[in-house]
Amino acid sequence: MSTFSRRKFLTTAGLSTVSAIALNACGGEATKTDTKTETKASTSPTATASSTPKMSAADAPETTKAKLGFIALTDSAPLIIAKEKGLFEKYGMKDVEVLKQASWGTTRDNLVLGSESGGIDGAHILSPMPYLISEGKITNGNKVPMYILARLNTNGQAMSIANEFKELKIALKSDSLKDSFAKIKSGGKEVKCAVTFPGGNHDLWMRYWLAANGVDPDKDVSTIVVPPPQMVANMKAGNMQAFCVGEPWNARLVAQNVGYTAFTTGEFWKDHPEKAFTLRGDWVDKNPKAAKAMLAAILEAQVWCEKAENKEEMCKIIGADKWLKVPAAEILGRIQGKVDYGDGRTLDNPDLAMKFWKDNASYPYKSHDLWFVTEDMRWGYLDADTDAKKLVDKVNREDLWKEAAKMIGKEADIPKSTSRGVETFFDGVKFDPENPKAYLDGLKIKKA
Repeated sequence: MSTFSRRKFLTTAGLSTVSAIALNACGGEATKTDTKTETKASTSPTATASSTPKMSAADAPETTKAKLGFIALTDSAPLIIAKEKGLFEKYGMKDVEVLKQASWGTTRDNLVLGSESGGIDGAHILSPMPYLISEGKITNGNKVPMYILARLNTNGQAMSIANEFKELKIALKSDSLKDSFAKIKSGGKEVKCAVTFPGGNHDLWMRYWLAANGVDPDKDVSTIVVPPPQMVANMKAGNMQAFCVGEPWNARLVAQNVGYTAFTTGEFWKDHPEKAFTLRGDWVDKNPKAAKAMLAAILEAQVWCEKAENKEEMCKIIGADKWLKVPAAEILGRIQGKVDYGDGRTLDNPDLAMKFWKDNASYPYKSHDLWFVTEDMRWGYLDADTDAKKLVDKVNREDLWKEAAKMIGKEADIPKSTSRGVETFFDGVKFDPENPKAYLDGLKIKKA
């Protein structure tokens, strides 16, 4: 079995059809026609905004317009709710559009274009992507400065496995994983593990998990890229043995009895950082008040999404055809921390479920971004000599988050530090943001 070269792996990021992946797992980059947005969503006629804050003329946004992208995932909820509940309008951003993107590759392409050239100004995005775009690593060397303004959620992803592995009981720590994959490979069949974008969250979760179980993600398996909404169909078609993606697609897989959940990412790393809200750097620099106003709307939406009494309504809203196009019932369970793994195991633990605001879920800790950058250095997506701290300081705009938190009356929820401290993973490995080199040096399987 041959593995993907990095160049081929990067080109798969633009794939947007099941047939394309079935025909060629190393398919081509998204074409220019792929960069067009799919859905132009309008505010629900039943949406009601809370009281509009008093705003002086000096504080008024420089513009009321912005185009934001989202992928059909549960963790895009803050952008959708901010739109549906009239929160963008509440903060003076009455002309914000929230536009569905076909894939993370499409999101990237539209961010590079910018709204003035038919693209978008910002997006619900994989946390490492603003760094990779800023450094030109996934844009053919074109460095487009990006800012991360908020974390949209923690937890809420999962690793899904094909039904053929059920008897092996593959989970977080699996002694059988390496041998079972090696057996498939020795039989002349390719082992494919699907992720959503090279160097993105799910790629890093997949690679960490494989490496922790003795599997080299660059030598022992082929890592392919599949857009989140197409994961279930591709597993059903037999195009991969495993995939890592956000909800509701793991739950949908189980509901259709196509595969099972090996583990949730809350079990992998409790309260781990997930998606981010990003804006083009030049857009923020030109419209700093508009950026803060839009951010305030998203933070308020996160607060709303966090409340238990709003979960069912949230699932009904985001499950609509113009958003995720998924039955609300298939979203609600895992949002509440109730997991049917599909192999006889169940979980009922809200503390491991997706969080939008609780436990500082929204705050963009620089220590978390430092881990993402370090892992991208580990696997060769960023240069080994990258000044990780300098890069994080350039892209992470926690200062704007703090100002927006004050705007919505949540000053008391601003963390005291930009670091959450030492993080511990399921295998006992620790990441100390004060010494990322020691972490990287201690990892056995890596490129760097």
